[in-house]
Amino acid sequence: MTIERTFSMIKPDATDRNLVGSITAMIESSGLRVIASKRIRMTQEKAAEFYGVHSERPFFQSLCDFMCSGPIIVQVLEGENAVKKNREIMGATNPEDADDGTIRKVHAVSLEKNSVHGSDSLENAVIEIAHFFNDQEIHP
Repeated sequence: MTIERTFSMIKPDATDRNLVGSITAMIESSGLRVIASKRIRMTQEKAAEFYGVHSERPFFQSLCDFMCSGPIIVQVLEGENAVKKNREIMGATNPEDADDGTIRKVHAVSLEKNSVHGSDSLENAVIEIAHFFNDQEIHP
């Protein structure tokens, strides 16, 4: 059994539609534990830093604008194979391609407004968690 930590974010489109509880319940029912969580409003600077890997892409500024358009929920999840499990429960990035019963199939509005983000690797999970949390905020 490999217990891992991963990063999860509930995006502005989902917080605006009051889906935080529903999405968190889907995550928890998959066997993952929320060991840190906070509601924040991202600044343009924080969004640009977080999504810096996309800075040369044409959608970069609209992505940053969207992520700053309302509150988000950032979370640290823990569990067996947490990165893979969270990716599975989120579903494909494009909700049209997502499997039935996944967060994006159930809650996403569009490709951009797809309700959630999750780390795609253990290495990125460490980076993304550190972007929003310090060690004192994480309580296993």
